[in-house]
Amino acid sequence: MFDLAGGTALVTGASRGIGRAVAIGFAEAGADVVAVSRSVDGMKGTADAVAAAGRNCHVFAADISDVASIEALFGEIDAAGLRTDILLNNAGMEEVRPSVDVDESLWDRILDTNLKGAFFVASHFASRLLERGSQGSIINTCSLTSAIGVPTATPYTASKSGMLGMTRALSSEWSPRGIRVNGIGPGYFRTELTEAFYQDPAWQERMLGKIPMGRFGELEDLVGTCVYLASSASAYVTGQLVFVDGGYMASV
Repeated sequence: MFDLAGGTALVTGASRGIGRAVAIGFAEAGADVVAVSRSVDGMKGTADAVAAAGRNCHVFAADISDVASIEALFGEIDAAGLRTDILLNNAGMEEVRPSVDVDESLWDRILDTNLKGAFFVASHFASRLLERGSQGSIINTCSLTSAIGVPTATPYTASKSGMLGMTRALSSEWSPRGIRVNGIGPGYFRTELTEAFYQDPAWQERMLGKIPMGRFGELEDLVGTCVYLASSASAYVTGQLVFVDGGYMASV
């Protein structure tokens, strides 16, 4: 039921962090991978790991914050004859800043990537599945901030709250036609995006005290959930947000 053989997974933000880990996990579960990031050069590690798992990795560059770049990306995917049926909508950005210091440029950069870009990637992905009458699975990388507020992260929180709403709306619209849409809500994982937090020992101690399992997440902790949501094992699961957080949300 967890076998992804015969499938092709499109992963945005695939050069590092969650995107890279899950792209490799999809390959290990049997799927070929279409890996997308701003730079092709940065995806060599992902491509090599997917190849080591015995699957094909097709690498494309795109700026997910730009709709024209997304349209060009899917044109290239179509021209290569690739048919994707799994999407990990993962590309994202964050910058911590007091809310009174947030300017329009920062707001637009975060929302354009995390929410607007995610929507148009999902739309282009789904339109091809609907056109050929195929089933598929979309997994949106949401966040703890999809459900709670975090100081100094207002644009990010707005984008991830919006992504949860988008997940539910798209699930309601597309599930009757065979496209399931779910989200994952990672807890505290150490990635390049979050590294600044981990430089503060006091912050680490404070956060660990809030996580019932007593540890931060490892990227591999997310892979099983994503493979489950991509596979037939979750055939009756749609419109859901699955927190992968060591129990954090259950104890807030």
